[in-house]
Amino acid sequence: MPDGAVVSTGDRIGSTGMPPRHHPRPRPQPQAGQLTAGEHDDLLNPELYADYVRRSDLGQAIPDLPRVDTQRTLTVAVSDRAGRPVPFATVELACADGGRIALATTADGKVTFFPEVDQLGRDVWVRTKGEDWRTVSIPATRGAQRIDFTVDRAAQTVRKLDLMLVIDTTGSMGDEIRYLQSELAAIIDGVKARHPQLDLRLGFVFYRDTGDDYVTSTVPLSADIAAGQAALRQQSANGGGDYPEAMDQALIRAAGQAWRADAAKTLLLVADAPPHDGNFGKTWLAAEHLRASRVHIVPVAASGVADKAEYVMRAMAAATQSRYTFLTDDSGIGNPHAPPAIDCYQVTRLDALIRRVIDSQLSGRRIEPAEQEVIRTVGQPDNGRCVIPPDFGNG
Repeated sequence: MPDGAVVSTGDRIGSTGMPPRHHPRPRPQPQAGQLTAGEHDDLLNPELYADYVRRSDLGQAIPDLPRVDTQRTLTVAVSDRAGRPVPFATVELACADGGRIALATTADGKVTFFPEVDQLGRDVWVRTKGEDWRTVSIPATRGAQRIDFTVDRAAQTVRKLDLMLVIDTTGSMGDEIRYLQSELAAIIDGVKARHPQLDLRLGFVFYRDTGDDYVTSTVPLSADIAAGQAALRQQSANGGGDYPEAMDQALIRAAGQAWRADAAKTLLLVADAPPHDGNFGKTWLAAEHLRASRVHIVPVAASGVADKAEYVMRAMAAATQSRYTFLTDDSGIGNPHAPPAIDCYQVTRLDALIRRVIDSQLSGRRIEPAEQEVIRTVGQPDNGRCVIPPDFGNG
């Protein structure tokens, strides 16, 4: 492996710089395109997400995790004189208590603030570079507010992508890791085919739990895609034991990577378990650091995901203007996958789904699956929105 391609940050590692691992008899590499998955955007379905949070009652069980109120948002949109969205424009908020928050727009030219999570108070002042401050009153009641800025600088096409996979490599993840080793190549090839001029960097954080061979092992973001894929192929599932894992430590490692300021940034969190109960606060703090760096956290919920894992994954996805994705049983691969607490979604191949998500984060527009890609439909999805039944909220 090229010098410097792999830097391990685990608690205990082997002399080669890679975590110690068992060497089972080699099996044929599976073909790509076999895992199946669905996705849901809680920012597009604020009523349903609020109902999910209320019904789950996990806000009481996880006090260190703030409630992401998707029904009460402040979205700032930045466009150029031609009406095109301006990616990566810094938007600054000044609060009455003296606090300031600065976040950047994504490829769609928008950035979303959450008054409760961001502690905005009653009045805030908003601006983007080259524009005057504007006063915004934050209502106490729920509602979606939007502020638009038109700037003189021309919008630029996004041509760089930093893609990091944060993967739980404990024993229960064996099938997912083995298939993901094939799926990743298909995902990258598909993204490059759609964006032939794309400057892509790939990185990984593999993680297990305290007491295992390693807690975290990091492959830094690099343009050497082949080296990154080779590092993934060397991984196998082992360790774990209890249900929660060291998700907090993995996200802390990911937040500390050298993300580029002028790139779209996607973090695929492939996991089937939440952090330990005492570490939800650390997990959220890492997610906040990633949000401040404009990183989209895209959970890929694997087999065994239960209530707490889904809850924290969906909260992080919503806060970072991303989507919650989840593996399904349609493929027949791996352990049974718990159905998500989601009202509507479409099942497609995982590799095609991740390509669409990344494509959306590069282009700034939602990409829907073609009719022939859809394996199964639950509920009534309409371009990311669920058609809400007339009796909604009566249960």
